[in-house]
Amino acid sequence: MTNKKNFSTEIGTTAQHPDYPVEIAAIIRSNLTPKLMGEQILNYHENDIAAALDLLNKDERAKLYRIVDSETLANIIEYAENPNDIIGELRVRKQVEILSQLEPSISAEYLRQLSKGDRNALIDLMDDDIKHEIILISSFDEDEIGSSMTTNYISIPSGISIRQAMRELVEQAAENDNISTIYVVDDDETLIGAIDLKDLIIARENTPLEEIMMTSYPYVYANELIEDCIERIKNYSEDSIPVLDADNKLCGVLTAQDITQMVDDEMGDDYAKLAGLTAEEDLQEPLKKSIGKRLPWLIILLGLGLLVSSVVGVFESVVATLPLVVCFQSLILDMAGNVGTQSLAITIRVLMDEQLTGKQKISLIAKESRVGLCNGLILGFFSFILIGLFLFVIKGEQLVTSFSISFCTGIALLLSMLLSSVSGTVIPMIFKKFKVDPAVASGPLITTINDLVAVMTYYGLAWLLLIHMMHL
Repeated sequence: MTNKKNFSTEIGTTAQHPDYPVEIAAIIRSNLTPKLMGEQILNYHENDIAAALDLLNKDERAKLYRIVDSETLANIIEYAENPNDIIGELRVRKQVEILSQLEPSISAEYLRQLSKGDRNALIDLMDDDIKHEIILISSFDEDEIGSSMTTNYISIPSGISIRQAMRELVEQAAENDNISTIYVVDDDETLIGAIDLKDLIIARENTPLEEIMMTSYPYVYANELIEDCIERIKNYSEDSIPVLDADNKLCGVLTAQDITQMVDDEMGDDYAKLAGLTAEEDLQEPLKKSIGKRLPWLIILLGLGLLVSSVVGVFESVVATLPLVVCFQSLILDMAGNVGTQSLAITIRVLMDEQLTGKQKISLIAKESRVGLCNGLILGFFSFILIGLFLFVIKGEQLVTSFSISFCTGIALLLSMLLSSVSGTVIPMIFKKFKVDPAVASGPLITTINDLVAVMTYYGLAWLLLIHMMHL
């Protein structure tokens, strides 16, 4: 496809890169005959054609669907941001053709959103081989490895010669284009090893297949959860990783593109959880679904917020005696929340390493505690000086009163930052221990818990130091 327009960069060209999607949209809106229109569109890369779909209305997209062949349209859909929407615009017969051309994982994802009747009707119209692949991938949940694998791979039987292996490669390459790694299986499809394409090409004819085969090769199981093995997969730089069933038989592979997509999806989910959501949101998501994601956490946080308010009520006598302390409550709460969220982000990133030992976890808690303590000392000292001067110079309070309150605020800031660092580190570890995603210990949850800690620390110190010890 190197002759397609988005790959053409003439030497010495300094002009701005052309806007290919706009050009494609203009061609589709022109009065060219279907043959000439199709020829011009095929000069562009499928990625640019997919981008042009966003610029077209429904009738114009239907025009494109009629002009290009099914194989080309399937390639275009694989680059589209919302492939399910495009497939849904096609007629049933065209849908069957496209779903048969697409990667089975994409087809399975589209079929999952349909009603059982519509799904079975489409599957029944497919060829037996395609039907088997799609049913296989559809049998796995969306969070399992099997739902993201592809059956587009080359496998050869063990015990054959180099010449026979090359013949198998050539025959299977007509249907499968993931040929950089060839997998070796025994008679019942159990995985034995893998061969790099380059090693097979340069091997001498009389070289035993076992000499160029890698028997120590990464693999995953189809029923493993993506979040449980994503870090293990990322540690390898292979072009593809074999996926095995429960009997250790090769049933698919994860390509580099599949792995990249899984990592992106997992990161999106983690960021969503850090925001207190149950899953990632997008602009097209229905209102009801967005509310459903956010409301459960908001109910929990409402309960914790009421607890924080009730704690403040316990110290009503402190506020009545020293109303000035209320002025600096938000300072303590905000800093505690900020520190806790920082520790949470660091801890979640570290906990992604499945090989993390207990000693390393204790070391992380100690480190975050030291960071919180040092930052608390520095900020607490500045608070002591600045708040004292503010109350004495601007508010006109007595010197002793001013710096007594600022001293209490500084100590409360130190303790709340230390405790928030510890909670932001320990809470996700506890979640992880009980097999709960540590990202669920999200930013809003940690912030609310740290508000509770900060309120108790601040008003408790004010009651003890300012009222009972210093009798202000």
